[in-house]
Amino acid sequence: MLTKRIIACLDVKNGRVVKGVQFVGLVDAGDPAELAARHAAAGADEIVFLDITATHESRGTLVDAVKRAAQQLFVPFTVGGGIRTADEAAAIFDAGADKISINSAALARPDLIGEIGAKFGAQAVVVAIDARRSALDAPIQTAEVFVNGGRRSTGRHAVEWAREAESRGAGEILLTSMDADGTRAGFDCELTAAVSETVQIPVIASGGAGNAQHFTQVFREGKADAALAASIFHFGIADVRALKEELRRDGIAVRLPC
Repeated sequence: MLTKRIIACLDVKNGRVVKGVQFVGLVDAGDPAELAARHAAAGADEIVFLDITATHESRGTLVDAVKRAAQQLFVPFTVGGGIRTADEAAAIFDAGADKISINSAALARPDLIGEIGAKFGAQAVVVAIDARRSALDAPIQTAEVFVNGGRRSTGRHAVEWAREAESRGAGEILLTSMDADGTRAGFDCELTAAVSETVQIPVIASGGAGNAQHFTQVFREGKADAALAASIFHFGIADVRALKEELRRDGIAVRLPC
């Protein structure tokens, strides 16, 4: 049985980790390098660093911040935000990333997925999908893809875009429910399952983690391969080691930290 991964996310703005609710109301959570090292030492299987305003501000990722964080890590490290070309991806890999995450740029030019994959391998290309339904209880078919840090709808359906991203060479899907983001009320298991059942590549669930039971639900009901969280780790609401031990007791296969 393949183990499920627990991923700690660093949403970075102006060189600092921030966290909000449904992509707004951001508050400072700390230094990226310090938090990356802390979460990895606590047992996070991977770290994701997202420069959340790079695309909106029409600039590249904060390479210096990426380098500082990478120097602290001994687990896989994914970086996203503002990556628009294979050359920009190369600069992020050179800074210490193991994978890159692309979102707005992939939707604007889907060929970018294959270009980066051809150069660095499909396993290094994560396509991030920020999805929002027309209402909290609306059908999955209304889940639209948003870009520019959740500021603009593309009119694309999340499940349809995940399928296309896979066909173009994505190695993983990072699926964020904008409706659940920061609420700590649980992952959108229905949306996650719809995407997981559509693609053959791993799906990372994001948005809504509040306790260990939410992780169990998204692994079982949402059929996720990995689950990502931010605020519950940054603010000491949950400990990665304790979370994994509880998941083990629930019958979820995870790698316990040494």
